[in-house]
Amino acid sequence: MSSPDSVAKHDEKYLVRAIRAEEWSAVRALRLQALRDPVAHLAFLETYEAAAAKPDSFWQERAIGAAEGAAGARQFIAEDPDGMWVGSVTVLVEEAGTTDWAGSPVERRQGHVVGVYVRPEHRGCGLTEVLFDEALRWAWEIGAERVRLIVHEDNGRAQRFYRRVGFLPSGVTVPLTADPEANELEYVLVRP
Repeated sequence: MSSPDSVAKHDEKYLVRAIRAEEWSAVRALRLQALRDPVAHLAFLETYEAAAAKPDSFWQERAIGAAEGAAGARQFIAEDPDGMWVGSVTVLVEEAGTTDWAGSPVERRQGHVVGVYVRPEHRGCGLTEVLFDEALRWAWEIGAERVRLIVHEDNGRAQRFYRRVGFLPSGVTVPLTADPEANELEYVLVRP
């Protein structure tokens, strides 16, 4: 690794950075690509069809809300040497005294990692770790006491990765509304 913002893969370099508000169409394209992944049904609560049907205004607002300089969320992407977006992770800020997406109370200021995706041909080279490093660095900078994420109980590959980068199961489970037989598991990392 030559700098904290890039990772080497053979002779290639990736640039990891926050998105810019005007990049909404690239945000949309990468999200739709992620929702076509064979394990998307385990990794995301949204379907390709639902995301593809959203108007441009949705994607524009989403990009503005998670772009460089935004306070409530930050989306980080990895670009390959040709400028193609090959991975992404987003951190949402959850404030103490509010409720989260599942209606549970938020007890402390925390980051919530969502939307983790790396294109299959770029997996296994350490890129996801670099994306997480940047996301966590930002979460600690803005004063998060901990960072959490929710992972499907059947997504063993993701669970192994999250453990490898320091996240541990909290014991909290969230039932899926789409499948009452399945649960999502909370993993947390406390500020170092």
